[in-house]
Amino acid sequence: MTRILVAGIFHETHSFTGGRTGLEGFTIHRGKEIIARRGDASQIDGFLSVAEREGWEVVPSAIYTGGADATVDHAVFEQFWSEVEPVLKKALAEGLDGIHLSLHGAMVTSECDDPEGELMARIRATPGAEKLPMYCVGDLHGTLTPRMGALSDGMIFYRECPHTDQFDSAVLASELLARHLKSGVRPKHLVMVTPIVWPPTGTGTRDGPMRALEDKAREIEKTVPGVLAANIVGGYAFSDVPYAGLAFSIITEGDEAAAQEALRELGQIAWDLREDGIPKQHDLDTVVREFKDSNYKFGDKGPLLLVEPSDNIGGGAPGDGTDVMRALLKYDIEKAGVCINDPEAVQALQNVPIGGKITLPIGGKGSPLDPGPVTLEVELISRSDGVFELEDKNSHLVGSLGKIIHMGPCAVVRHRGLTILLSTKKLPPFDLGQWRSQGINPEELSIIGIKAAVGHRVAWGRIAVGEYTVNTSGPCTSDITRLPYTRLRRPVFPLDKMSAGG
Repeated sequence: MTRILVAGIFHETHSFTGGRTGLEGFTIHRGKEIIARRGDASQIDGFLSVAEREGWEVVPSAIYTGGADATVDHAVFEQFWSEVEPVLKKALAEGLDGIHLSLHGAMVTSECDDPEGELMARIRATPGAEKLPMYCVGDLHGTLTPRMGALSDGMIFYRECPHTDQFDSAVLASELLARHLKSGVRPKHLVMVTPIVWPPTGTGTRDGPMRALEDKAREIEKTVPGVLAANIVGGYAFSDVPYAGLAFSIITEGDEAAAQEALRELGQIAWDLREDGIPKQHDLDTVVREFKDSNYKFGDKGPLLLVEPSDNIGGGAPGDGTDVMRALLKYDIEKAGVCINDPEAVQALQNVPIGGKITLPIGGKGSPLDPGPVTLEVELISRSDGVFELEDKNSHLVGSLGKIIHMGPCAVVRHRGLTILLSTKKLPPFDLGQWRSQGINPEELSIIGIKAAVGHRVAWGRIAVGEYTVNTSGPCTSDITRLPYTRLRRPVFPLDKMSAGG
């Protein structure tokens, strides 16, 4: 029987938030717990579905799954490797045919700029694994390095942002592994890192430069002989590492020169459209004031979204920014809603009866860029344990967290026309079940603050009357020229004046 080892480590590291992410920032699955994830619609499930179809014996080691947060303590990576290495060595001794790695791609530790590449290097340095087929799956917002390209036989990165294809991407990576095992043909994995860095708000694939690049990648797959897959990696602007930013890779069994030419074509498209990857944003006060003046009829059309990428939870921000809340309070907007990650506020409400009132500081505790907490007298509407099932089983959240979500203890409070959902654990706003599980129908709200960049659009686009991306304070700014990079390669657009791409 064909035996395939599976391992994975998943973290999107924000280099500018301060602090460290330790083991508490990861959910860990080991051994049979990994096999039990069959059916959860995650990356791992995508691999397991192909393994089941192909009749592979899966050799599970460890999967460490984190979110978007501060730099990872390198001890976490070393512990992960201490779990993977003995399983790998034992499997090699018993007979091993291939390796599947489930990754994000934008992890940074306190001692390593490229832990995914380091993982691959350690695997390749293990006697017996030097030439084993090794295929990987990663997030569109990963950091693709030349080292990763050289050490893996193939990587597949998500093709959609918002991410709805994490399962499908893992299936494709696993099918390429199956193809390799059956044909014995080792493809070339070619990588190009561009001189372009776009913020997450510029990497949506529904339109703009990413749509043009994805369309060209699909054309390359159809028209260039031997090409098995072409990847457009939007990159993660908030990782201060040498290779952060937009990159491409091609997996080919054909002529290398033809594949390199295809990479150059992608690079030229990206350079020509580079300005379009820097999104336009609106003045928050102006948007809310005009909304107030428009006499919007609540519930007639659906909510208007105030999208604040600077406090993008999915990008590593604390999710407790107060700018949008302040604007809604300033103009006394009726039926408005915001979600604030504030464990201290939730704890302060534990002994308050439903319907009771309390004055407490809300939000503004997680980033020095925020103006600080807003002290309000609020009425407690409800409390819960924060556990709910995702409505959208293809959500990006499914790919990393599974179908059942744990926000930690939550509370819903109200101040005049503003409803505030308080959580203990931050959660990207990618599923309407977050609100409905707390007894709130988001369709009935008039205007809602959304702490995201692009990933919210699948869920909220179904009910929203429109959205404005607004300027607010926070660490996930779309104006990346404000970030204090020290390790990023230079020159790059938009940080430097450049006359030509490449």
